[in-house]
Amino acid sequence: MRRLLAVTTLLVAVAAGTAACGDDGPKPQTWARSVCSALGPWRNEINKLNTQAQQQITRGTTAAQTKDHLLELLGGAERASEDARVKVTAAGTPDVRGGAEIARRFQASLTKARDAYRTARQSVDALPTADATRFYDGVVAAFGTLKSDYAASGLDTSDVGSTELRQAFREVPECR
Repeated sequence: MRRLLAVTTLLVAVAAGTAACGDDGPKPQTWARSVCSALGPWRNEINKLNTQAQQQITRGTTAAQTKDHLLELLGGAERASEDARVKVTAAGTPDVRGGAEIARRFQASLTKARDAYRTARQSVDALPTADATRFYDGVVAAFGTLKSDYAASGLDTSDVGSTELRQAFREVPECR
């Protein structure tokens, strides 16, 4: 089963205003293409940053060096999530029944992912590095919370609530 990335974003007043004006939003395939074009680079960046984070923890660096690298990586993931959220918001509201709610759920998912990375970054930033064992225990705890928070942000495009969008996500090359 093909799953699309976890996605989130804030409900934007412009999207709500557009829906309220009765303007037709983008057709399902156009919306899916825009969303997947935003999510593909985001997913790649998150995967790259996760790999780098794992490498940083396993390298023989000091706790202070590891902290600096992890803060950079978590900040990068936070920024990448926000960039994807902005692009998904810019995709507008799909012209399907319940389109405003579907767009809101995608936006909310990316917001949750962004916030999960922000929380992890803040948690790691607060860890003292004088005691390496306590530092790494704190990192493990912060990443455990990140994993839970990130998993809670997920959205499966096979369950978007619109037959037209499900079909579009299956057919649009950017979503494969």
